[in-house]
Amino acid sequence: MADMLVSCSYGKEDPERAILSFIFGNVAAAADQPTALLLTIEGVRLATPGYADDIRKDGFPALTEVMSSFVGNGGQIWVCGTCAKPRGITDNDLIAGARIVTAAHVVQYLASGATSIGF
Repeated sequence: MADMLVSCSYGKEDPERAILSFIFGNVAAAADQPTALLLTIEGVRLATPGYADDIRKDGFPALTEVMSSFVGNGGQIWVCGTCAKPRGITDNDLIAGARIVTAAHVVQYLASGATSIGF
């Protein structure tokens, strides 16, 4: 199986898309599929402490629960460096399991055969 890249560009402004991104990522990670979840645009805020705490959507699990499970299952949270910079987010501002990556890193991951899906 190919590695998986799930892309999420939403935060509090669209809880359903934010949560769904991590649900998909968590399913892949729980199946021992190497999975990275790329946070872009406003989604980068999900990787900062406390931001996701109150993100909920009826019929969905709480975002923090799914994020924790995703990381616990070996999933990696990648924060777009280009998006983090204007928002003042640095490596020191990230939750456990998250790291800032460059566009070149993501391109290399995809070029190596990773499958991607975006929300």
